[in-house]
Amino acid sequence: MQDMGMTDKQFNGFLRQLIKNLKTANENKNEEEKTEEIKEIIEDLQKTLED
Repeated sequence: MQDMGMTDKQFNGFLRQLIKNLKTANENKNEEEKTEEIKEIIEDLQKTLED
């Protein structure tokens, strides 16, 4: 099966969403919640790589 890939616009949108999620996690004052949010972001990125 052929890999379709992403357009530049799709990739830029993906990066914007990632940056937004990281900024939101970083703004969290509760360290446990911040850590959990970052773990979720990492899991989502890992799933994206495996797809």
